[in-house]
Amino acid sequence: MKTPLTGILPVAPTPFHDDGRVDEDGMRRVLDCIIDQGVDAICILANYSEQFLLSDEERATLMRISLEHVAGRVPVIVTISHFHTGIVVERAKSAQALGASMVMMMPPYHGVGLVPGEAGIYEHFQAVSDAIDIPIMVQDAPLSGCQLSVPLLVRMARELENVSYFKMEMPFAADKLAALIEAGGDHIVGPFDGEEAATLLADLDAGCTGTMTSGLQCEHIGVIIRSYMAGDKDAALAQWTRCLPLINHENRQCGLRATKVVMKEGGVIGSDHVRHPLKPMSARTRDRLLYLAGEMDLIALKWGK
Repeated sequence: MKTPLTGILPVAPTPFHDDGRVDEDGMRRVLDCIIDQGVDAICILANYSEQFLLSDEERATLMRISLEHVAGRVPVIVTISHFHTGIVVERAKSAQALGASMVMMMPPYHGVGLVPGEAGIYEHFQAVSDAIDIPIMVQDAPLSGCQLSVPLLVRMARELENVSYFKMEMPFAADKLAALIEAGGDHIVGPFDGEEAATLLADLDAGCTGTMTSGLQCEHIGVIIRSYMAGDKDAALAQWTRCLPLINHENRQCGLRATKVVMKEGGVIGSDHVRHPLKPMSARTRDRLLYLAGEMDLIALKWGK
């Protein structure tokens, strides 16, 4: 990418049939619906895509289908996280070969008790950077149980050619974003936040240039970023305030199930199935989600009707 990627980069959910099989046609419809929300890029095979519940074969199929179907309409970011460096390198090569614009990866971890030291983490990212020619986004999230210090992140940005984007989604993310941007300077090409934009205003104040949310209400969250970047911070705050009830309900009550529930209701996909051991959301939580989605008149809630 010649121009740094900014804006809203949502994670696409992976649709399944009611019996748990991957819904390939549904995947295509999910991508079309998200593009129609006016996004700047799409991320696939992330944690909110249930990547940890996909077989290697399913993962390869979904990557091929997604990149072929999007066909350059927006950049596609492929998540390649795995504990084994060799597998991450092969996933990165495959993603680039199929046309991915970027890869995203977490540090290697297998539960909080099995995390390599900083040297191993650096070498993990170094191996991928050496193997591909597209940008790498570092996903810094509490899920890994891995503490990525600002000095380590800055070192990777300075020394590893393709490590230039960072998704920060931890408590006090704004402070870490600000410290990263100050220490890394021009090497920090794309500082992003996550967690459904729950802290987006503070993170924009800290210098982030976009967010990676779910695919639920991208058309509304995108307005926040565009308003802020245009210098209209009052409009950004007003829009963020409008989005907050749904942001909060998704982030704290629904998790990755929210987009699938709304997309099923909106005729985008035929099932909101999540794979075991995940469980469907309660009727109470679902009812509140659909009420809030209706109040926001979401594209996803009417796209397939």
